[in-house]
Amino acid sequence: MTRIAAVRGALAPHRYAQHDITDMVAKTCLPAGADRQVLDRLHRGARVDTRHTALPLDQYDGLKDFGAVNDTFIAGALSLGAEAVGGALDEAGFLPRDVDLLMFTSVTGIAAPSVDARLVGRLGLRSDVKRVPVFGLGCVAGAAGIARLHDYLLGHPDDVAVLLSVELCSLTFQRDDASSANLVATALFGDGAAAVVACGPRRRATGPVVVDTRSHLYPDTEKAMGWDITGTGFRIVLDASVPELVRKNLAADVDGFLADNGLTREDITAWVCHPGGPKVLEAVEEVLELPADALDMTWRSLAAVGNLSSSSVLHVLRDTLAERPPPPGTHGLLLAMGPGFCSELVLLRW
Repeated sequence: MTRIAAVRGALAPHRYAQHDITDMVAKTCLPAGADRQVLDRLHRGARVDTRHTALPLDQYDGLKDFGAVNDTFIAGALSLGAEAVGGALDEAGFLPRDVDLLMFTSVTGIAAPSVDARLVGRLGLRSDVKRVPVFGLGCVAGAAGIARLHDYLLGHPDDVAVLLSVELCSLTFQRDDASSANLVATALFGDGAAAVVACGPRRRATGPVVVDTRSHLYPDTEKAMGWDITGTGFRIVLDASVPELVRKNLAADVDGFLADNGLTREDITAWVCHPGGPKVLEAVEEVLELPADALDMTWRSLAAVGNLSSSSVLHVLRDTLAERPPPPGTHGLLLAMGPGFCSELVLLRW
């Protein structure tokens, strides 16, 4: 089976308290003299204490067009990506030349050549490394990326595969946009990266194994979450129906997936959940009837760094491995949701 040999997170260089980011958003997103009560309420209710940003807060107002924003994304993605992948390979005990597949995912910037291509020489990867750049999966891509590494390694049991996620969400905040969707995004999202090193069963490594994966795409939900691509970049689409979509679909999806593997919710010793925001997490806890502390690692990640889109669930996985590893032989469930609207489930065994 696929083994997760290492997970390494990286955070953007500038760290701020939530109230500092709120003040920046008030200056750049609200009209002059506007009442900021709604903004303050949304930011207080996000249950985020601190976040990291790609730029100092006083530099965001200077990004006048999408080209400047995207150039900043590419530079930041290369720096954080090299840090995350290099650290993960060191932790796993592999060299850059051992990597056979590099998958890169992001939904906060674009590049051609892709970021993964630009990292090959910088990291010292082989020139024949297989590359898979992925755009559009959003918050679900951390879980989906592990699932797709697993698919690849089933057919290549001697190989080493790396997933890299970089999300610089602060670069998507829309200036002069006081819409509720933009204000919610500015309350929740932060900047970071994560890398996962996975290997096939013929490679020697330690760490949990991927037992099974499952994807779900829900019909007629395309407008629940995503981007509108505009002249100023990525304008968030975030519908209030998202928590209800979780309540409507997640329990049956999880129960069916576990049942197909001879398990029930009571057999899961670690719930590795994407920190989508307070309303989404409350919906997950409610519909899955989880114990009070089941999502502690997720809530802690949300408070410390905010929602890092696809990188977030990988940070929660890293923290689980380091701070609260389940007993050997027990199962964990890694889950995330994102644009589509969709969910991805990954069954792990320690």
